[in-house]
Amino acid sequence: MNDTRAAHRPLVAVPARFSASASALRHAAEVNARALVEAVWRAGGEPATIHPHAPGGVCDPAQAAARLARFDAVLLPGGGDLAPHRYGAHEAHAAVYDVDDEQDAFDLEVARQALALRLPLLAVCRGLQVVNTALGGTLHQDMGGPGREHRHLRHPVSLTPGSAVAAVTGADKAEASCYHHQHVDRLGSGLTATAYATDGTVEAVETAGGTGGWFLAVQWHPEDTAREDPTQQRLFDALVAAARGTR
Repeated sequence: MNDTRAAHRPLVAVPARFSASASALRHAAEVNARALVEAVWRAGGEPATIHPHAPGGVCDPAQAAARLARFDAVLLPGGGDLAPHRYGAHEAHAAVYDVDDEQDAFDLEVARQALALRLPLLAVCRGLQVVNTALGGTLHQDMGGPGREHRHLRHPVSLTPGSAVAAVTGADKAEASCYHHQHVDRLGSGLTATAYATDGTVEAVETAGGTGGWFLAVQWHPEDTAREDPTQQRLFDALVAAARGTR
């Protein structure tokens, strides 16, 4: 990358994940996976971790919009489970874990505002579930326990011909690195599924007919293998390319 391009990296907002602890820190932490931010950096973007501020589990829409307005794109990363009440469930499955009301409120509002502002948006794993929920969709709270969930698993996914995810990756199949036990049940308003695992799990969603700003969501973790797999790195490349177009 030449010096001129490096000096004008698009700013990509990445909401932090709350963490009870982190190496070398004496307190609870706000973190993002190094592999994730490095994938954005390799694509030519400037990854900027932002603080999830939603006191009492409520995020002010105007404040969220104002905070995002300074950025060129948004990346919603993976993380713990969304609280089931966020998508209308009355009870939580025993397998639901790491729920944080402030994190949920912030991520959901970031998704809504990024879409409303037409900011380029890439959503990964939990991020896909957040966008689906923000648009009125629902989730299966658990895939059925050990042997059926997609944890510590790499498996093939089929990409719908003519879809954005197929165009971006340049493939009709991809090897996905997964870590999740929940998945899409009912799709949110305006979304269409464009990739599937062999067991029928929805693995990617995008806006129907490509309406709105640049948006793509995958249920897997492309950052896990992006360094050695160009197909996965292209997802981050496409986000940053779209971010350059917003300037």
